[in-house]
Formats: sequence, C-alpha cells, structure tokens
Amino acid sequence: DPFFNDPFFRQFFGDSPRRPREERGLGSGFIYSPEGYIITNEHVINGANSIDVIIQGFKEPLPAKVVGADFDLDLAVIKVQAGKPLPTLKTGDSNKVKVGNWVIAIGNPFGLDHTVTVGVISAKGRPISVENRSYKNLLQTDASINPGNSGGPLLNLNGEVVGINTAVAQAQGIGFAIPINTAKSILPDLIKKGKIIRPWLGVQLQALSQEIAGYLGLDNNQGALIVGVIAGSPAASAGLRQGDVIVKINNRKINNPDDLIEVIKETKIGQKVTLIIYRQGEMKTVSLTISEKPPY
Repeated sequence: DPFFNDPFFRQFFGDSPRRPREERGLGSGFIYSPEGYIITNEHVINGANSIDVIIQGFKEPLPAKVVGADFDLDLAVIKVQAGKPLPTLKTGDSNKVKVGNWVIAIGNPFGLDHTVTVGVISAKGRPISVENRSYKNLLQTDASINPGNSGGPLLNLNGEVVGINTAVAQAQGIGFAIPINTAKSILPDLIKKGKIIRPWLGVQLQALSQEIAGYLGLDNNQGALIVGVIAGSPAASAGLRQGDVIVKINNRKINNPDDLIEVIKETKIGQKVTLIIYRQGEMKTVSLTISEKPPY
C-alpha cells in the first residue's frame, strides 16, 4: 500500500494492521477410480492448504486430500469422499498415439469450467524445461491448453485418456501433455506409498564436449562428467568428485549422461554397483551402494 508505506502518512494515521493475504489457484483433473481417486498435476496442488473439487452432479465442492505426489513427473493423486461410486474415464495407451491423431483437451482454463478444445498430436517425446522442473517425454498438441487446464485429460477419439494436460507453453498453438502410460506406471506407488521410490546416485552430470575431453586428457568424449556431488549421497560417501568422468557402471559402457541415468533407474535400492571413473589421467574403480532418492 503506497500510503501505509509512507512514514509521513503513518505519523498522522497510525500503523494499519495488515490482513493475511489468501491466494487461490485453479486447475483440472479427472476421476481415475470409483472410490474417488483423482489424477492431476503436482504443480496444481503444490503448497495448497486446502483443496476443493467441483464435480458435476454435486451441489457443493467436495474437500480433497493429497494421497501422493511426485515433483519430477509433475503428477499427483488426490481423493474425495463422495459417499457413492463415481464415474471414471477409461485410460488408453499413449504408446499407440501417432503424430497427426486427433485429440480433445478438457479442463478449466481461466476458470471457465468444462471447456473442450480440439487439435492434433504435433509431436511425441518432447523434452521441456520450465523453471526448475524438467519434463522428459511430453506429447505436443495444437489443442488449446491454458492456465487452469493443467491436470485435465487429453482424450483420443474413443474417449480414452492418452495424456494429462500440462500448461507450460508460452507460445500460441503449442500445448503439452504427460503421456498416460507414464502416469499408469507410477500410480500404484503414489496411491499406496504417497511417493515414487527412486534409486539415487547423487551426482549432477554434464555431457563431455571434445574440448573438455581434451582438457581432461581423454582420447574421446564418451562418458558422463560429474559437475556436482550432493552432500550425504552415495556418490559423496564413495568419494566421487567434481571433474570425475564415469565411463562404466557394472561393466556397462557409459557414452553420455543419459546412459548412466538409465542404468541407475534399473538399479534396485540397496544394490552395490561398481564404477570405472577417469580422474586426473588415471582409471579408478569405485564401489558404492545405491540408496533411495530423498524427497526434494
């Protein structure tokens, strides 16, 4: 307030008590099971003190609680107590979706509920970074997806959910959705455990350019360069350092950071692995135990 921030004004009228500011947000979702489980985006419910769900056929909004959420995948499951079985949407197979297929986006853009937009799949497997969140494998569509659409279903012409709308694009005619197969693979963990259990090494990686490889004394640019080691991680406990290059894990050759990430994903928590690293002109062997990724 420009007046109450002015000391001259306060001298005559005194300090005015400030009322706490209440922020509201909106998003979309769809009912996954008759028991009241609803799928939406993690960024829709993140930081919410309370969640109310408007469902057609109910006079009043239903309070919901968060059952599970995952920041990395931007997925969340919430649950309402409706007192009766709820109608659900059938899920499809996003692997069968092809570029050029027609799709339908349903949601609550700008608070305009039950808005339907139509478009086609423009591309698959899109990687997008928004602030500190990286999406690896999105469906791109020209169906309009705007703020408030987040968490709503993207349907094929059979009425099956093939994606979960995510309003991250800043350009007109470009919308993105999380493939439904990504959600289906982790829903059991979100519902039963409240989170996704992930194996964790605890390093930040970068691809090796020819220039960096030459500077380090390597003959080629194959491997994953460690640019950061997280304190308290398996990597830190094993003595890995910034500047180390991981070239093998359990005798599997590592050509780039993506190779290492895929191997770690396949590794079980508590499993011991052996790394071959390049450090200061020498190849070294390092053994460590993979742990569970902490929730941050």
